[in-house]
Amino acid sequence: MFIGIDHGTTAMRFSATGGEFKITREEAKRFEVALLSRICPPDEIEGIALCYSMGDNIAAITDIRKVRNRGIVSREGAGKHIGGGTRVFDEIAKSGIPTVVIPGLHRGSPTDPRFKAYSHQASPEKCGIAYETCNALGMDVIVSDVSSNTVTLLVSGGKLVGAFDACIFAPGTLHGALDVDAIRRVDTGECTANEAFQHAGVDFTLPEQERLRAVAMFAAMECAALLLLNDRAKIALAGTLAPLIAPEVKALLHRDVTV
Repeated sequence: MFIGIDHGTTAMRFSATGGEFKITREEAKRFEVALLSRICPPDEIEGIALCYSMGDNIAAITDIRKVRNRGIVSREGAGKHIGGGTRVFDEIAKSGIPTVVIPGLHRGSPTDPRFKAYSHQASPEKCGIAYETCNALGMDVIVSDVSSNTVTLLVSGGKLVGAFDACIFAPGTLHGALDVDAIRRVDTGECTANEAFQHAGVDFTLPEQERLRAVAMFAAMECAALLLLNDRAKIALAGTLAPLIAPEVKALLHRDVTV
């Protein structure tokens, strides 16, 4: 049995052919390998693929024994620090179960160099979403993962070309790019840049009746931008907001959209 572990914004998800479950990141602070018995007995696990944080210190799928600093440059950065993901990583690392760590997309990744204008493009679990999308739709896809934040990736000919990260353009419900107002609040010491990022989503910036329409528009714009690099790519949406915004995204792009 092989298990995949997703380090998400709000939860840790554990999945295999035989089943799946998730726990909050707070609950993950008490994680023990024995918990994997909810899927299968731990001694029947042949291997694990693990996502952790931004994955910006490795550029290839790497044996966990060869990964330094849990595969990240620093724990500092855009996102809330809880400790659940760290606990899961460390418990898996010392378990002896064969495990690989999935990289994110960043300046060290073999993506289109133009995307490296920004230091980070996508976290490891987004690469997993892109892989699943390619299995379903083919080797030329654009997938936008839309939930608490929005990240959009392009795959051409089965190769990850690049992505727009959560802090670059399209907002999600909680997170988004820092605008002029946010920069001013950071400069005056009202909040940190990380706190500003965590409060830049539409739940904080727009009235309720405009939120989904805005997220749909920005997600569609990211998809449209990536179509410049591959106009044959099929469009897919993932994440909790995907079924809610799919009709609007389809109308804006004048293309079929898969959820």
